[in-house]
Amino acid sequence: MAVVADTLPKLLRQRAAQAPGEVALREKEFGIWQRVTWEGYLGHVRRFCLGLVSLGVGRGDKVAILSENCREWVFAELAAMSTSAIGVGVYPTSPAQEVKYVVAHSEATVVVCQDQEQVDKILEVSAELPRVRHVVVADLRGLRSYRDPRILPFEEVERLGAEHERANPGRFDALVDATAADDVSFLIYTSGTTGFPKGAMITHRNVLAQARAAAAATGIRAGDSVVSYLPLCHVAEQILSVFLPLHLGMVVNFAESIRTIQDDLREIAPAVFLGVPRIWEKLQASIVVKMQEAARWRRALFGWALGVGRRHAEALLAGARPSPVLSALRLAAHLLVLRALQNFVGLRRARLTFTAAAAISPEVLRFFHALGIPVREGYGMTECTGFSFVQRAGEVRLGTVGRVIPELEFRLAADGELLKRGETIFAGYYRDPEATAAAVRDGWLHSGDVAELDPDGQLRIVDRKKAIFVTAGGKNVSPSLVENALKVSPYVKEAVVVGDGEKYLAALVQIDFENVGQWATERRLPYTNFKSLARLPEVRDLVAAEIDRANEGLAPVEQVRAFRLLDKELDHDDNEVTATMKVRRKTIYEKFAPLIAELYGADGGSRPAGRESTSR
Repeated sequence: MAVVADTLPKLLRQRAAQAPGEVALREKEFGIWQRVTWEGYLGHVRRFCLGLVSLGVGRGDKVAILSENCREWVFAELAAMSTSAIGVGVYPTSPAQEVKYVVAHSEATVVVCQDQEQVDKILEVSAELPRVRHVVVADLRGLRSYRDPRILPFEEVERLGAEHERANPGRFDALVDATAADDVSFLIYTSGTTGFPKGAMITHRNVLAQARAAAAATGIRAGDSVVSYLPLCHVAEQILSVFLPLHLGMVVNFAESIRTIQDDLREIAPAVFLGVPRIWEKLQASIVVKMQEAARWRRALFGWALGVGRRHAEALLAGARPSPVLSALRLAAHLLVLRALQNFVGLRRARLTFTAAAAISPEVLRFFHALGIPVREGYGMTECTGFSFVQRAGEVRLGTVGRVIPELEFRLAADGELLKRGETIFAGYYRDPEATAAAVRDGWLHSGDVAELDPDGQLRIVDRKKAIFVTAGGKNVSPSLVENALKVSPYVKEAVVVGDGEKYLAALVQIDFENVGQWATERRLPYTNFKSLARLPEVRDLVAAEIDRANEGLAPVEQVRAFRLLDKELDHDDNEVTATMKVRRKTIYEKFAPLIAELYGADGGSRPAGRESTSR
């Protein structure tokens, strides 16, 4: 049963009182899953909270967290909130300069780090972080020789908290009682695809409104288990690892890392799974590549089973009842092939699966529906505290993001921009009143996304307003739609479509090093690194064939007529993608301007480049 409270610390306290011995968190240590009960969860938060108080942290202070997903992440976040301080998530993949920007901009006084790698980033830029008084570390391995007086073990802060509690019984409850619904609970920094990240101020009122709405719209319920693997500084992971578990009483399992997610899924077998498009694309590619290596009879069986699954899924998606014959064939396909593939990706026991955070190709979704994994698409943004639209069970329309969540209003502006209003809308950008005023006007959040409504009320996101361009023929093109069609291929990891003001579309393509490398090895094609692999003529022809296949499903104006293979992987450290792996288009356009110019020739686009010039 959902508990009632107006802040997250109060919610945790009530949850621990209602079900003290039930498991709240699970994390693997030395190959063994360690469990934390709700009572234990509250105990860690209480001790760390009072430890922060002993270090001088109080209302309005900022506590930055620089770590991969783990128990200490949520302990630190809830502890900071319990003092009426504000948590600030920092992507653990960020280089030192990006870490410095977020820590400095947020004015954090304490940084909680996972390990030596993250501590080194803070120390590298410490001269530019004069406000940071303490660096708290969860894993001390490799830090024995460090002499910086600001470094404190996580356990030491909890010990200080236990001492403070003995000297001041009742202090923690008094602090929690003082938290208020309209207090800022944490800052979530946007991905910064068009400039410096902005710190979105999320209140407890925002969080609890999102938790209520998400539970009602998705059907997630008490007792469901989830796997925590997306960065916790992203609002999507906050919903599944913090908001909903506290609201409903769910079990959170921390994956060993995002790199091992498929192995972790097989072991955890969660009831609920949220994957960003890249994860679903990777899971699909793992199946496709595995089947390409299989014996001919296995490939034929897979093709038959997938075809049956597709026909069955299409009937359900159309709202029709599959015929008895098709249902019988689907059962046979499930027993012979599809069940094993569900096990292979670790989702056979998943009751609810979702995709969000970016656009995804309908073809990828069709693939998983055919497997019997009915992925539902959602849409949201940091400034809306997560979900604002999600597909309801039994109402999945591929290419849409479903219906609006409860308690949220929306409308479309004259230019198609999606506007939203409700309790989940954030309190503004930290230290940026101009950006806040531009985002929220007359009470409406201006999303920056162009959208369309289906006749039955399902929303379709066209693209970011800034991303849509117009060809020389005057046609509006959404590059995301074309890019997603290209990324259905297991051999294409990233694609950037260009063509603003040009007569045809072209693309910069990054191959999937693992899958293309395996393909080349099987054909005994020599290569030594990413660059040499991308420059193989055979790889160029492979990708050309994949683009031809994608073009078949696109309108003529959307078809890619020329492309170049990038001879390097797009890198966060090179400012080419964000921490969430979203392409920074402006950077790409500037950095690869000569390569883009080659695609259109000296006359600015009068001739297609042709397949003979598709590789550098």
